[in-house]
Amino acid sequence: MQFGAGVVGEKSGVLMDWNVSTAYKNLKDMEPKSVMDVALIPNMDPIDNRKCKFCGQIYSISTATGNLGRHLSNRHPGYDKLDDSISTPGSQAIIVIKKPQIQPKTSHIEPEHLNWLLIKWLILASLPPSTFEEKWLSNSFKFLSPPVQIWPTEKFQAVLHEVFRSMRDDIRCMLENVSSKVSITLDFWTSYQQIFYMSVTCQWIDESWSFRKFLLDISRVPSPCGSAEIYHTLIKVLKFYNLETRVLSCTHDNSTNAVLACHTLKEDLDSQKANPFCYVPCAARTLNSIIDDSLRSTKLVISKIREFALEMNSSSEMMEEFIQFTTTYQEGNWKFPLDVSSRWSGTYQMLDIVRKAGRSMETLIRKYEETHGRLLLNSAEKNAINIMHSYLEPFYKTTNDICTNRLPTLGLVLFFMDHISETITACRESRHTPDWLKNAAVDMAGKVRSYNDQVSNIFTYMTAILDPRIKIELIPESLNLENYLEEARSHFVRNYSTTHFASVTMTYGSTQESEDGGGVNVSFAEEIARKRRRASMGTATDELTQYLSEPPAPIPIDVLEWWKVNSGRYPRLSVMARDFLAVQAAAVVPEDLFCSKGDEVERQKESLPYSSMQAILCVRSWTESGMKLKYKSTEIDYERLMELVENGGGGFEKKQK
Repeated sequence: MQFGAGVVGEKSGVLMDWNVSTAYKNLKDMEPKSVMDVALIPNMDPIDNRKCKFCGQIYSISTATGNLGRHLSNRHPGYDKLDDSISTPGSQAIIVIKKPQIQPKTSHIEPEHLNWLLIKWLILASLPPSTFEEKWLSNSFKFLSPPVQIWPTEKFQAVLHEVFRSMRDDIRCMLENVSSKVSITLDFWTSYQQIFYMSVTCQWIDESWSFRKFLLDISRVPSPCGSAEIYHTLIKVLKFYNLETRVLSCTHDNSTNAVLACHTLKEDLDSQKANPFCYVPCAARTLNSIIDDSLRSTKLVISKIREFALEMNSSSEMMEEFIQFTTTYQEGNWKFPLDVSSRWSGTYQMLDIVRKAGRSMETLIRKYEETHGRLLLNSAEKNAINIMHSYLEPFYKTTNDICTNRLPTLGLVLFFMDHISETITACRESRHTPDWLKNAAVDMAGKVRSYNDQVSNIFTYMTAILDPRIKIELIPESLNLENYLEEARSHFVRNYSTTHFASVTMTYGSTQESEDGGGVNVSFAEEIARKRRRASMGTATDELTQYLSEPPAPIPIDVLEWWKVNSGRYPRLSVMARDFLAVQAAAVVPEDLFCSKGDEVERQKESLPYSSMQAILCVRSWTESGMKLKYKSTEIDYERLMELVENGGGGFEKKQK
């Protein structure tokens, strides 16, 4: 039915005008049509209309004589005097306005290209190719465009593995041109198929002082998954990328087998007289384990608070009431949904609810006491939560800083861990600390000592002092041994005073030839060589001495930017800094361990099948690092594909407006 436009809303007492030509319809025309029938109905021509010249209001031609006249009188009084060219509606010629037909745009790409978009989706969502075995998913695409043919699972699998091989070869070529040493990190997990995996990630700092990071491989560790199997799997990855002689450090996940595998790797590299090598425990996992010890005695209380938060997240009514109570009681602003994950960020928010919004929480629980009364906390439980919140606040600030820092260097993390150690010691020695917390602090202190024992070596010392924010002044006391400084000087002079500078190397070479060649000028040549050696060593040593004599830089500065600016002052020392500042304090991304984001990351890793685990996780990591998806020798231009789809290509028809 066609209604007279403009009648409704003008005056409440005016009846709606009916279009006489469409007032009656036979029953056949009134029958409901199915969804498929509607899709086949051709586009109808626009109905002829009359338009107000002043405001553009459109009226049906069948009712325009009366409605347009009333509109002009009510909305534009004196219209007949404003413009002589405007006549009364009755005498005005009928103007028929037709909208131009929108021509559908020609498809520029084949429906086949949809499969390449689906490949990208599989990778970014970490889904297996078997996802498309679900018929209703493929039917959904066919509903939008019948010509679409979704690849079978086998083809998705084959294409995915070819993409993986092509991109891996590019990374291999890229790493061959890296001039600095590299550091690696190891992480382990077990999938739903009970397959034990190891990820190997490579980090370095390039010539422009940009931090670079690439996942090298996701490898299956064969049974029995011990240290020997980890070692051989790791060596295989390093040899494939030609990195076995260029690795400076390995940060592991603190497991016994990983430690033994790294120790074997160090012995192997030492026997080959390759570059110095060290292995470092994961500070993030150590800190997470320490926090778990502290929460041991309050887990039951925290679980009640988490259940309360879950109930609020699932009820909009409870959310609104909680926000009203916190506003009334001035207990802060709360963002929903609340983080209820069992990771540290969620657990600390559970403490926050009692500490900062305890009155609102109790009021809301009492309102729903019949169903949630069991969640009420008694005075002892509230007191325990308040004590725990105060005690763990430095831990929360530490993890938050590590997660948000652009480059959490080993030196900075050691600085934080030293503060954590002091916090635990103060808790144990305080007379006001309850026994249950002191007992937890004993276990926490033991893990801190174990971590300090593992990181107390010359390599971590050199890494720490090369952070301009730390240097010697802020280095932990347990690491600041007098002989370490002399060893650091010796390492610097031996490995960085000449190796990276051709002119000095040539001097050393010519001197050595004189020493070995003999002749009448041997004594004179030897004297010259000794002077040059002393000068070279003095220059190199002076760089380190000058650097350490200056006060530490402010903590908020960008470490890499500082070295980029000051590398001209310390040309040799900056080369050493590029190597050692790439040593990682954590084997995993701290945010993935401490924050709720890690739940999704773990689910993806554990749920992928063996047939696609390596390809999907590696390609996803590489694309997130800025690499283009590549199939054999061709890069897939997804930006161009999306442009074509938005312009009507790809087999999808844009809706006519």
